[in-house]
Amino acid sequence: PTPRSVWQNMSNAIVQSTSHSKNGLLFAGWNQDQGCFACGMENGFRIYNCDPLKEKERQDFSDGGLAYVEMLFRCNYLALVGGGPRPKYPPNKVVIWDDLKKEHVAELEFSSPVRAVKLRRDRIVVVLDNTISIYNFTRNPQELHQINTAHNPRGLCVLCPNSNNSLLAFPGMDTGHVNTVDLADMQKPPVDIAAHEASLSCIALNLQGTRIATASEKGTLIRVYDTATHIQLLELRRGAANALIYCINFNQDSTLLCVSSDHGTIHIFASEDPQRNRQSSLAKARGILPKYFSSRWSFTKFQVSGGMHCICAFGNDKKSVIAICADGSYYKYSFNSKGESHRDSYCKFLHMTDD
Repeated sequence: PTPRSVWQNMSNAIVQSTSHSKNGLLFAGWNQDQGCFACGMENGFRIYNCDPLKEKERQDFSDGGLAYVEMLFRCNYLALVGGGPRPKYPPNKVVIWDDLKKEHVAELEFSSPVRAVKLRRDRIVVVLDNTISIYNFTRNPQELHQINTAHNPRGLCVLCPNSNNSLLAFPGMDTGHVNTVDLADMQKPPVDIAAHEASLSCIALNLQGTRIATASEKGTLIRVYDTATHIQLLELRRGAANALIYCINFNQDSTLLCVSSDHGTIHIFASEDPQRNRQSSLAKARGILPKYFSSRWSFTKFQVSGGMHCICAFGNDKKSVIAICADGSYYKYSFNSKGESHRDSYCKFLHMTDD
C-alpha cells in the first residue's frame, strides 16, 4: 500500500491502521503545548523533546505495542492504549502509566475500541465511536459525565489544558457542527457551532482555549471561532482542491496557525493579523466574483518530502515549524515576515539515542 493508505486520519496525530508498519511506529502525537511528542511503537513507547530534538524517554515492552500514547505536559503520567500486530493492552482499555514507578496505576475498560484519550491534571477524557466519557484523574478514576457525539471513528476531540479553562470540543450530532462544553460546569448545555457543511476532519484549540479552528473533510477551508462569543473570526483557504487535513495547531500566543494535509504541504496563516495572508488581486471585486477570489491564503508554505503523512507545530520561536512524519522523519522549517522559507534541519528520530 502507499503511505497515504496506511495511515489513518486521526486529528492532530499519526495513527497506523494496518497490522505492520515498516519502522515499528504505530502512533505519534503532541503533548499539550507541542513542546514534546510521544510515539507508540510495536514494542513500547518513546518520548521526544521537539526543539531541539532529543529523545527523552524510551520504554520497551517485550509483550506488545501501543496504538495511542497521551502525555500530560511533561509529567510522569501517560495514557496508553494497545495496538499493532501484538497489542500490549486490549484496544478497548485505557491504562494510566506512571513512568517514575514504571508501572500502570489505573485502568479503564470499555465495551468498544478507544479512539482517543485526552488528559488534563484533573480529568481523563476517553473518546469512543459515539460517546465521550469523562473521569476524575485519581488513582481510582470515577466516571463523572458521558456525552453522546456524532459517529466519530477519528476520535476527534480537543481538551483545553489551561488551568483556568476546562473547555472540551468535539463533533456535534449535526454534520459539520462542533460542540463545546465547560467541564467545570456540565449543567450548562453544549454550545453548538455550525462550522462546516461537510463532516469535520480536524479541530484544534489554542492553549488559552479562546480560539477553536476547524476543517471539514473537503479540506479547502479552515475556520476560526471565538469560543466565548461563538462568532467566526477567520476563514482561511488552504487550497482549491480537496485535501485530507492531518493537523492544525496555533502557536503559543495564537498569532499564527499551521496546517498539514495529504497534499504533502504545511501552510502557515496569520490568525491575528489576517492582512499578512495572501489574497487574490481580484479580491476587490467582492460581490461580483465568487467568494473564492476574496479568500485569505497562507502567507508561506512548506513541501514535505514524499508527501508523507505528518503532523505540524511551531518551534520555540515564532518563526519555525516542526513536522513529524509517519516514516520517522523530523523536519524543522524557518520562515520570515516576508513569507520566505527554508528547511533548517532533518533527522530520522527513531534512530536517535538518548545520549
